Amino acid sequence: MIAKQAAREDRPRWLQPDELARLSSIELRARGVVEGFLQGLHRSPFIGYSVEFSSHRRYGPGDDLRHVNWKLFARQRKLYVKEFDAETNLNLYLFVDGSRSMQCKVGGAMTKHDYAATLAAAFASLALKQRDAVGLGLFDDGVNHYLDPSAKPGRWEDCLAMLAKPNQAKVTALSKSLEQAAALAKHRGIVVILSDLVDDDMEGLKKGLQQLRHRGHEVIVFHLLDPFERHLADSGRYRVLDMESSAQLTTNMESVRSEYLKKIDAWCERLDDACLLQGVDRVELTTDIPPTAALVEYLVQRSN
Repeated sequence: MIAKQAAREDRPRWLQPDELARLSSIELRARGVVEGFLQGLHRSPFIGYSVEFSSHRRYGPGDDLRHVNWKLFARQRKLYVKEFDAETNLNLYLFVDGSRSMQCKVGGAMTKHDYAATLAAAFASLALKQRDAVGLGLFDDGVNHYLDPSAKPGRWEDCLAMLAKPNQAKVTALSKSLEQAAALAKHRGIVVILSDLVDDDMEGLKKGLQQLRHRGHEVIVFHLLDPFERHLADSGRYRVLDMESSAQLTTNMESVRSEYLKKIDAWCERLDDACLLQGVDRVELTTDIPPTAALVEYLVQRSN
């Protein structure tokens, strides 16, 4: 879906990761992402989405015809019904991975953590424009900073301040972090997890996602990877550092790339299976993809 959306010739040009990386703060990067996204809505197949007074969804059997947006039907030849604030206000919970491995930056212009923080700030801005409540948590070996959901004035600034906090960057403990996230996200809503999912505890991941779903949350996992660690270089001699364990290995890419790609593909398939088992969507992104594409993907998931 991201590739198809990016190929549209009539959309505004999205800011690229290297352009965003040159901006001096999370706030500026997030504003650039959101503005590009909002400018593209008028050319988007999701034109019914509104950030002012309500949102729209596709008409379904039994919907009240009084709520059909007939002007939108005249343009799109598709039926959408209006959902008003009283119906659509929700809690958006954002959980951002701040573990050591998220500091990786090889093939991307930003570290995975900077990319995740930019996306989280952009998601928060978009939700607050709809007057939805936003909560934010930062995790590594547990959730170590957390803001309860709120739509009060100044909430975006609160999120920016938290995302800019220095992080001790510990190792990843997804099971513990997701368990704590489920306990903190007390009211039903959308839980967005932004992480590289670097953790050997696949059963713990399944359990954590199960707990979130058991509380009635819609869960979307944005799986963030550096282009180098997802695809590896075709050739050359590299010294590779495991940022979680500090183990190092020097090797020729030609000798390991084929087996490496098989293993990472298999890992991603296992993650897909773990997520699908719980009714969770895994959205894989590398940090060379314009972050606006992730916002589009978020809207696609939200519309389904």
